[in-house]
Amino acid sequence: MIKTPYLLFLGDAPDALAAKVAQGIKDWRPENAIGQLRLAGCKADMGLPDMTLEEARAAGAETLVIGVANRGGVLSDLWRDCLLEALVAGFDLASGLHTLLRSYPDLVEVAQSHGRVLHDVRVPTVNYPIANGVPRTGKRCLAVGTDCSVGKMYTALAMDATMRARGMKATFRPTGQTGILITGGGVPLDAVIADFMAGSVEWLTPDNDPDHWDLIEGQGSLFHVSYSGVTLALIHGGQPDALVLCDEPTRPHMRGLPDYKAPSLEVLRETTLAMARVANPACQVVGISVNTQHFNETDALAHLAAVEDRMGLPTVDPFRQGADRLVDALAGI
Repeated sequence: MIKTPYLLFLGDAPDALAAKVAQGIKDWRPENAIGQLRLAGCKADMGLPDMTLEEARAAGAETLVIGVANRGGVLSDLWRDCLLEALVAGFDLASGLHTLLRSYPDLVEVAQSHGRVLHDVRVPTVNYPIANGVPRTGKRCLAVGTDCSVGKMYTALAMDATMRARGMKATFRPTGQTGILITGGGVPLDAVIADFMAGSVEWLTPDNDPDHWDLIEGQGSLFHVSYSGVTLALIHGGQPDALVLCDEPTRPHMRGLPDYKAPSLEVLRETTLAMARVANPACQVVGISVNTQHFNETDALAHLAAVEDRMGLPTVDPFRQGADRLVDALAGI
């Protein structure tokens, strides 16, 4: 188990979105986020107290969590001195990067000599099966996006929180490093061998009570040429009964791909639904989640109303307004 509370390491993140791991922990497990540690040039800010390693240890922090999710999931050489100092200061380290902490001999040596633990959460720990496509009992909802990092995890977490508050049977099913760090378990899907990705999602969402909902954390986008594979594995392995479309409307292009524009919500709906009905012919699109963080309240409401009128589906920002209308949309399934 990863010891809490955390000091969130933002490193030299170039923008807030690059620190989405830290943001997710701060938003959904605020009791675990004591403070943040930023290096020179960092342009991300979680609104937490800036702390030195010594200050955070004195405040009770047990683990330094790398809160950055950069392209390729690499551990920057600029961070190494700080990570080594953290081990000496008494911190465990936790990372969801593809580059593993345990692959650095100096980190391993210092951790061992000081009795500290290196947690690489993006390492599969289960021998996942190959997907078989056999229908499972229970119900499943998957958030799918026009792009990466548009709010798929937030949508699933908000729906899960609303359903549990209503006394409904629901479980958030993490499929990425942030969700795993928030909940303590899940499948690091983009680190699973390709042939077993869909099977790992079947394993994560097993047979359940007929009225139980799994809220599956979405990953990537069918339209993002870098990360479409994990999305299709979720769609086929998850066999969702319901899809929620997720969008961030202010993006000029796909994240990290300046030559690619995001698809329309209409194209997302038709393409994803066709893929989902391969594994579950009864799958339906039930609602739309829009990340309106860059809008003021008036413009956000106007945009949501326009999308709802155009698409004919309940449209909300679940982090800003709550997920009640999205949960209501599941009632008839």
